[in-house]
Parts: sequence; C-alpha cells; structure tokens
Amino acid sequence: MIAITGANGQLGRLILQQLLARGVPAASIVATVRSPAKAADLAALGVQLREADYNRPETLARALQGVQRLLLVSSSEVGQRLPQHRAVIDAARAAGVAWLGYTSLLHADRSPLGLAAEHRDTEALIRASGLPHTVLRNGWYTENYLASLAPALQHGAFIGSAGAGRIASATRLDYAEAAATVLARPPAGNTVFELAGDSSYTLAELAAELSRQAGRSVPYVNLPQADYAAALTAAGLPPPLAALLADSDAGAAQGGLLDEGRALSALIGRATTPLAAAMAQALAALPPQVA
Repeated sequence: MIAITGANGQLGRLILQQLLARGVPAASIVATVRSPAKAADLAALGVQLREADYNRPETLARALQGVQRLLLVSSSEVGQRLPQHRAVIDAARAAGVAWLGYTSLLHADRSPLGLAAEHRDTEALIRASGLPHTVLRNGWYTENYLASLAPALQHGAFIGSAGAGRIASATRLDYAEAAATVLARPPAGNTVFELAGDSSYTLAELAAELSRQAGRSVPYVNLPQADYAAALTAAGLPPPLAALLADSDAGAAQGGLLDEGRALSALIGRATTPLAAAMAQALAALPPQVA
C-alpha cells in the first residue's frame, strides 16, 4: 500500500498519475487529501481516497492505516510546515509505515534560500524518527518562472533579483516522475537525492529565450531584492509570498538553485525538460491577446 499526502495538489496529482502509468495497481494507492469532497476526480481513477488534514492528527492516524510506503509531499503552508510535517511523521511511526519519502529543497542542508529552514528541520525529524527513508531534494520548478511570462509580455520586461545566478530548474512532471520511480521501488538504505535540471540558465537567458519565442524584445531587468518584492506586491501577490519569491531569487544569485549532478535525469531515465520546450508549451496556453 502506497500513500501520497497532498495528492490533489499540483505535484501530488502528477505523482499519482505517474504511479498509475508505471503499472502500480490503483487499489494499492492511497490518495490523502484535506477535503475528499473536492477530489472526486482522484477517486474516479480507482485509488483509495482518505481524509488527512495536517492540522488534525486524528485524521492522519486513520489515513495511514495499512500503509507500507508513504510520500510526504511538503506542505504548501510556509511557516506552518514543521508542525504539520511532524504530525505526519509521528502518525507514520504509529501506523507502522515501513518507508517514508519526503520532497525537500535542493541542497537543503546548505541552501541560502529562506525556504530551506523548514526543510532542514523536517529532514532532521525524519532522521530522528528511525524510519527508513528517502529525501528527494527538489530544485526549482520551471513553472515558477513560466508563471511570469504573461506579465512580462504585457509590460515588456521580465523582472527578478537573481542577478547572474544560474538556475537548474526542471518541470513538475520531471520531479513527479522521480518521486513515482522511488515510490514504486525504494532504494536500499536511507538516501538523499539532489534533483535539478540537466542544464541551467540565468534570468537574462530566460528573457532572451522568451524574446526569441515571442518575436519581440523582452529584456531582463534585475532589481534589488526589496524592490522586486515591492513590485510583486504591487502586482497583487500577498506580501509574504512576494517576500518569499524575492528571497528565493536572491538565493539563486548565490548559487542556491544550481546543481550539475544530473541525478534527476538518471533517476527518471531521460533528459529533463529543456527550458525552451517548457516555455513553448506555456506560451501556447496563453490567450492570443497576451502571447
């Protein structure tokens, strides 16, 4: 029995689909979600749908009954992750889970990104639990930057604060395939995978690729971290999210989103999705008046 937390999230759904694509029987997959009523499409796949609310430990105990392998997809609630993750780890131990996987952050043990702290602390909890485990330290999602294509085209500039930092991102699907591979056949022993894209780029190079594909000049404008956060807030992002993204760009400027080990492509058995290909797909999905 294999369980995935946050199975109705963007990454969780892809992991579930990849497990099914690998021939894992749907009946042996437990999709844990906070609100089962909002995940009827997952139940339609034939998987077991169980309620699991990070903030309600009693739901976790029920959700993990009979589970042998558990993938803890990190919570999306930055600032609340550690107590939520601790509740899942404690429930996994109590339920007799035999193996635990966790989606962490690239080089979480030494990353300059503020996001890394909760991941480091969660990894420490996992080690202390004594559970056999695999940590998937995911790098940046290419989609994090592709989400800015529309405003960049509208305003004629791609803004950020990553300077000349190189970013080895990969798509969510790339990372989902890695998670499904490990879930279907966990490696022996406690392991850590540093996962990132095969190639890297600067945001200036991303803007140049956008200019090429869009057929018009969209330069990269590098801003001080505080100014970038202010610009994101002015664009409508909640201040905490704007600050997080600006901090992550600043971390990228220090090399925090670069890894050249190619462990991700080795794990999934194919090259990671190139930036140009992911961008072409994202541009094709934009309304004509934007693209």
